[in-house]
Amino acid sequence: MMRMRRSLHSHEEAHSMLTRRFLLTNCVIGPATWLGSSRLFTLSAAAEAFQVAHTDAEWRKLLTPDQYAVLRQSATERPFTSPLLNEHRPGVFACAGCDLSLFSSETKFESGTGWPSFWAPLNEQAVGTTRDNTLGMIRVEVHCSRCGGHLGHVFNDGPKVTGLRYCMNGVAMTFNPATT
Repeated sequence: MMRMRRSLHSHEEAHSMLTRRFLLTNCVIGPATWLGSSRLFTLSAAAEAFQVAHTDAEWRKLLTPDQYAVLRQSATERPFTSPLLNEHRPGVFACAGCDLSLFSSETKFESGTGWPSFWAPLNEQAVGTTRDNTLGMIRVEVHCSRCGGHLGHVFNDGPKVTGLRYCMNGVAMTFNPATT
């Protein structure tokens, strides 16, 4: 009986310690995650100077509400909603904010993610990248190098050609078909 009480007591102590450990851990990790994901503590493309710059009011006039949300506020369009997802003609995908050519249709591939995906930008000067700590994870944000518009993210799970997957918001781009 004594042994049973001791093991029950030990079990209760262990449960109590786990609960305390859980609470203490979350008290530390929770705020740290929030601070790390806060745009106030992240170096973003918006802090850089870009060749094409407009006031917030001008951007709102130039872009559709969805384009504004993605390009200027770093929103993400719902997967499988962009017409550019099924765009397979030869041509170039450009920034919807400033018309800078970004990606060639030759580097587009079907990733199954629901967003237009490419294994490389048109050239190294087309896009820029910044560290993105939003949503409690570390990612690499991709933005237009001319206007700073948010395009999407790049991941290391692409095709063997480069190993990269530029996962772009279709609403942040336009498509210019090749002329023959």
